[in-house]
Amino acid sequence: MLVVLLAGQLMCILDVLVVNVAMPSIGTKLHASGASLQLIVGGYTIAYAMLLITGARLGDRYGRRRMYLTGLTLFTAASLGCALAPDSQALIAFRFAQGAGAAVLVPQIFSTIQLRFSGQARARALSAYAAVLSVGAVAGLILGGIIVTANLFGQGWRPVFAINVPLGIVLGVLIPRTLPPDEPRAIARKLDGAGLGMAMAAVLLLVLPLVLGEDERWPAWTFASLAAGAVVSVGFVRLERRVAAFQPDGEPLLNLAVLRAPGLPSSLGALVCSQICYGGLMFTFTLYLQGGLRDSALRAGLTYLPLAMTFGLIGFYSRRLPASTHRFLAPAGLALAALGYLGLAAGPHAAIGDAALVVLGAGLGLTVSPLLTGALARVRPERAADASGLLTTSVQLGQLTGVAALGSVYLALLHRAAPLHPAAGSAPAAVTAGSAVTAGSAVSTVACVMAAISFAGLVLLVSSRGRLGDPAGRDGRDPAGGGSVPRG
Repeated sequence: MLVVLLAGQLMCILDVLVVNVAMPSIGTKLHASGASLQLIVGGYTIAYAMLLITGARLGDRYGRRRMYLTGLTLFTAASLGCALAPDSQALIAFRFAQGAGAAVLVPQIFSTIQLRFSGQARARALSAYAAVLSVGAVAGLILGGIIVTANLFGQGWRPVFAINVPLGIVLGVLIPRTLPPDEPRAIARKLDGAGLGMAMAAVLLLVLPLVLGEDERWPAWTFASLAAGAVVSVGFVRLERRVAAFQPDGEPLLNLAVLRAPGLPSSLGALVCSQICYGGLMFTFTLYLQGGLRDSALRAGLTYLPLAMTFGLIGFYSRRLPASTHRFLAPAGLALAALGYLGLAAGPHAAIGDAALVVLGAGLGLTVSPLLTGALARVRPERAADASGLLTTSVQLGQLTGVAALGSVYLALLHRAAPLHPAAGSAPAAVTAGSAVTAGSAVSTVACVMAAISFAGLVLLVSSRGRLGDPAGRDGRDPAGGGSVPRG
């Protein structure tokens, strides 16, 4: 049973990372614009982030095995659609569908482990779950590079998605045989359709103009969309508060009352800053490696190994440090991350860039898990599920913001420094005409912005802790921990 559960998680993790490595190849073969590449990466994240909480409640209401199979079927079918996509528009649509499938599938994995395992068996299952997250991060980068570079059957990037199909079929056959059926709870958490609709509208209204603005030369509709997104966001907050406060048995999509927990807003803000930079790095640096330096997809994937391995190792072993040092882990991690981004800015293509990736991996390893667990340290037990949903959604939206905002900055710098060749259509300069010097200058500028964002997160965290005192809370709970960024 555990193998089947974790195989679904691994499939979703690999899909996120192999696509990052395959982006330049997709851009070249489909003549995709920079904005299209952003939506190919970000479309999955939008759907996953917005539907994740709803996916968990669907499992609670209709049964986890049933929803695991439903999510797997949608994810597998969407993967086939991605592999066969004739153009970038179709690929974007199928990527949204993939994200929706993952949002239904992934929550059932952790919930089933919690319900079906106990004692030492649960501890071993959770350790295996964490190992899959870490191993998947490394394997996805290498696997994506191998598949694209091998050019299997002359199909270029398409097998990156096609490999999900046979795996999905095998898992679909095994699920009824290995996962016991579970009855839905007598009183399941309600769905918040209105809140979900407003949240999706707000995110799309804010993200689309950031992504499309540069290609469209920032017409009036982009600014109108941003303004409308801000208005809808305010409306969403008011709706969620009204549902929580005035409706009998109200179940808002995001219970914002948890933000009153001491330390949670600052930890959440610092975490979002960290994930904005991480999402932006994975998008821009991949385009730089393959577009500016003309690295192969495999070499680009291998370039990330020092970051991924350091991230995983530091995150895992940091929990073993003396308890007296745990309060300093996240601030030290944010400072190291800022230093790593500055190192990338100074020499993205030199030895200093490789060292910077190691420093950055260490910074992320010290930052992410302590912030996640520290944010929950003073949350009341009955609000833990709401706080976890808020944190997980914020991680995904932070990465999406990095792809949209920092990716747009990078592509804008390339477009202005190296105009596209007319024959390339709207393909990004990073893939077609960008020189190493131009791309290096652009990625250095973006890395400086990432360093500033990381430093802002550090200031937010330290200033808040100074007002609150002991970040672990008066009950003595320890905010430190280990693990990796939750991924779809």
